[in-house]
Amino acid sequence: MDELEISTLLTRLSRPHASGGVVIERAAILAAGADFPAVMDWITAHAGLPEEAVASTRQRGLHGGRVTNHGTSSAPPLRFVLPADALH
Repeated sequence: MDELEISTLLTRLSRPHASGGVVIERAAILAAGADFPAVMDWITAHAGLPEEAVASTRQRGLHGGRVTNHGTSSAPPLRFVLPADALH
């Protein structure tokens, strides 16, 4: 994928984010059938960052404190945030 194709794809998949930039779902990129590594390189090169996952402070169940990982996760980020001017 070239620069223009990636930019067009991300423009189509993005939506406004509270930061003033745009957010793109990882699942949407994968579902589009795009060259995922190339898209991720483009996002990184244009100051895109993985959105911070919100760690749940609520512990569930009797032994919830023992089995939770306290916010540390090896799961990939679900969304990526780009600055407002990245797709223009």
